[in-house]
Amino acid sequence: MDEQIQTFQKLIDAGIGLVVTYGMQALGALVLLLIGLKIASWAGIKTSALAVRRNIDPPLAQFLGNIARFATVGLVVVITLGNFGVSIAPLIALASASAFGATMALQGPLSNYGAGLSIILGRPFTIGDAITVKNVSGIVENVTLANTTLRGEDGELVTVPNKGIVDEIITSFGKKRIVELTIPISFSADAERAVAALQGVLAENPNVPRTPPAQVGVHDFTPTGVVLGVRFWVPAVSYFHIRYAINA
Repeated sequence: MDEQIQTFQKLIDAGIGLVVTYGMQALGALVLLLIGLKIASWAGIKTSALAVRRNIDPPLAQFLGNIARFATVGLVVVITLGNFGVSIAPLIALASASAFGATMALQGPLSNYGAGLSIILGRPFTIGDAITVKNVSGIVENVTLANTTLRGEDGELVTVPNKGIVDEIITSFGKKRIVELTIPISFSADAERAVAALQGVLAENPNVPRTPPAQVGVHDFTPTGVVLGVRFWVPAVSYFHIRYAINA
């Protein structure tokens, strides 16, 4: 019984010794980790804000902010492990092997993220632009590493994987989109009067910008008459609404 008590007492003494020896070290490392995470979040936000002030597109600014945050977190983790005397060399080797295995297993998603990075850095379009890709049209609402979100004129939300975008032909209209109409008339009709009438309709509609000016003229010829062409720019968010109003 006395031997068991002595053994238990030794265990308690060893535990107290460990707490005294490493307790403050562990507490300091924990505090350092919490402070480091706060600094990482602050660094990410400040980096994104600075990029926006430098007129960098929001998706790229957000990407740069994420890089700054992850880099700071990695540095804090390395410093914290060093305070515990943990060698990071085996961890680096393990991370490398894990990254290789993850790359082989996640080729599809990773290629999608690579396409997203290509879009963010290459900037074939920016948020607010009207684009058409893969038979889908809409206003670019958000661009992430995984996908691009488009908002249709009727309010529908379309999510397009980035891997599909970089392999397609992209038509980017910017903030305005051109409307092209063809109107056939007979040879007996007064073409000049018809052109003047069409120009009057465009001039009366307040939604048709004056710059660049609308274009109206003889577009083509048919065996039975001529085809008048009408071209004018409208805000991309109201393309169909204005087009149908002009048609009416």
